[in-house]
Amino acid sequence: MIQGLFLDTFAKRVAVAVLGLSVGIIGMYEQAHAAAGYGESQLVYVGTQQARIEALRFDPATGRLSTIGPVAKGLNATWVESDPQRPVIYAVDDDKVREGSVTAYTVDRATGALAELDRVDSNGRGTTNLSLDLRSKTLLAASYDSGTVSTIALEPDGRLGARASTMQETGSGPNQHRQASAHAHNAVVDPSGHYVLVPDLGADRVFVYGFDGATHALLPDNGEPPRAFATPPGSGPRHLVFGADGRFAYVITELSGEIFVLRWDATQGRLAPVQTVSLSTPQFKGVKSGAEIDMSADGRFVYAEDRGENMLVVYRVDPASGELSELQRIACGGEKPWGMALDPSGRWLFVANQHSGNVAVFSVDPASGKLAATGATAQVPTAVSVAFVN
Repeated sequence: MIQGLFLDTFAKRVAVAVLGLSVGIIGMYEQAHAAAGYGESQLVYVGTQQARIEALRFDPATGRLSTIGPVAKGLNATWVESDPQRPVIYAVDDDKVREGSVTAYTVDRATGALAELDRVDSNGRGTTNLSLDLRSKTLLAASYDSGTVSTIALEPDGRLGARASTMQETGSGPNQHRQASAHAHNAVVDPSGHYVLVPDLGADRVFVYGFDGATHALLPDNGEPPRAFATPPGSGPRHLVFGADGRFAYVITELSGEIFVLRWDATQGRLAPVQTVSLSTPQFKGVKSGAEIDMSADGRFVYAEDRGENMLVVYRVDPASGELSELQRIACGGEKPWGMALDPSGRWLFVANQHSGNVAVFSVDPASGKLAATGATAQVPTAVSVAFVN
């Protein structure tokens, strides 16, 4: 476009010089574009309950979303996680009857195709969530049905190494259908790298284990009293994120539809309550439920899914107290939001709506933190989770 403008204006006088100048300007523009996170298109992988992984292609410069289609079949790959440093994604096999597993795939950036690298047993049933700790090169797998958490070492090329450890959780809650036993739902290494926090839906606990990054191993809770943080009975902790400076943790609950703001003491490995926020509006009379929680890279905003009302809720974070104040409520672009993720640029939020079977894209205003529906959506039956590969 810049080249055409120059040539149209000055072609008769300095065509050759302008052509050179135009190429230089375009090159500078493309470099700035890429540096701002708007370079080439991204591959978007969607975990589903259809025993397959679906792939999409997204252009961060225009917001255009297109469908590639199924790229892996056979395993119940509900949760997918990407490696931000290499074209590799990891997927669970969420099987409630037999032992689950974690599979590593290499990504063909040109086509979006996946090729299996290797697979490791998760030592748990219903493996439902993965998180990646880049510092220790460890993959953490939470298995819902068995109430276990396992750690897997990663090789330098992204392949899965040996399973390093497994912790078996215990406990129950008052909800007879959902809390008869422990149900690990998520596992996150704390910013100090010395602990792993595990929200457990069945036990109404956030378990706190020691972590040895050198051996990739979980260590028993040897605190006196134990470090595990008890949430209100029947709340059902689901997922957790840390604030930007590591002083606060934010836990979303599935059964009570709340966010617990907790102060994190990394020297003692303990959580303390700060604030409880209801996801639902006061007039809502249906079943309350929270799903996913995410945070902007600068730590100023928290994004949460209100599954009960099919809404996304945006909160501002008070940097001193860690407390949340509601900024915005916006429809999630479908029904029963399950997972969501900010793209690497932080300017787009992707929401996987499980019941309506679609992935909806929202733009993010970096100054205000607010979301805007773009209208870009892709049909993906029983969409559960989202991961990006640049």
